[in-house]
Amino acid sequence: ATGRAADRLAAARCTARLAPWVEADTATRGLILWYGTAPAFDTPEADELRARAGRACLAAFDPRAGIVPWGAAFGGPRLLARADAVPGLVPLLSGAGGDGAAAGAAHLERHLGLFLGQAETGGDRRPRPAWQFDAAGGWQPRTDPAPGWSRGEAWMLLAVADTLLDPAVPGARAERLARDAGRLLDRTGALTGPLVPAADTCVPRGAPDTSAAAITAVALLKLAHTAAPWSKECAARAETVLDRLTGEHLTGPGAGRPAGMLLDGCYDAAKGLAVRHELIWGDFFLALGLAVRDGLVDVTRV
Repeated sequence: ATGRAADRLAAARCTARLAPWVEADTATRGLILWYGTAPAFDTPEADELRARAGRACLAAFDPRAGIVPWGAAFGGPRLLARADAVPGLVPLLSGAGGDGAAAGAAHLERHLGLFLGQAETGGDRRPRPAWQFDAAGGWQPRTDPAPGWSRGEAWMLLAVADTLLDPAVPGARAERLARDAGRLLDRTGALTGPLVPAADTCVPRGAPDTSAAAITAVALLKLAHTAAPWSKECAARAETVLDRLTGEHLTGPGAGRPAGMLLDGCYDAAKGLAVRHELIWGDFFLALGLAVRDGLVDVTRV
């Protein structure tokens, strides 16, 4: 943004620190290594890191489950499908060459099928964000994270938006994804619910999660570039969410803390863990949304 060589060098060094994550056994490499490199705007080092990550994720693809598994990097069962395992991973796989695009498509479609597959009425209306695969019994829902996890809903909306902006996606599949995006917008209330959702939407008076709002704003900015009937509504809503976050949840000068901290993020409401905090992904997606709004970033490329 500044054009200064020193700033560019500092950013390149920071991006290079992501390299150890290339071989980590986690599908969150999509978040780490797509969003961590895509804003580097075609620098050779970032391109090479992203390509290595794409190949590593493609090698981890499990054809039985139809996904790149959640992985064992953070402990617990490896063969999980979680909403936060999808954003960034589809474009990362698509850039890997070979079967990468097909693996990315399968990964997204499997997650969407699980996420949106249950009945859309009554208490089952909220998507279920986590499933576990068993070779004998197939996919079984998990209770943690539970339906109503607003950040999981934001992650999935972002993943669909990422894919809809890929010009290589065939027309028929793009139409299907647009329908899925509409279902997500409807079932999660992304256009009609609170601008800053509760971390657990089943507890509407519980802790808010500004990071979910920031992720949603970026997803909506992406969806605004589609030809869907709700695209203009997405653009207007994204602007309103960004205004709310910067106007009511951001530290300013003289607050005793650095200016520009996005407060009121909730990491894990169910466990009472970091329920009123600044969260790094909240800062990142708020910064990205503002950069898009100010014309510094082409949201169709990042």
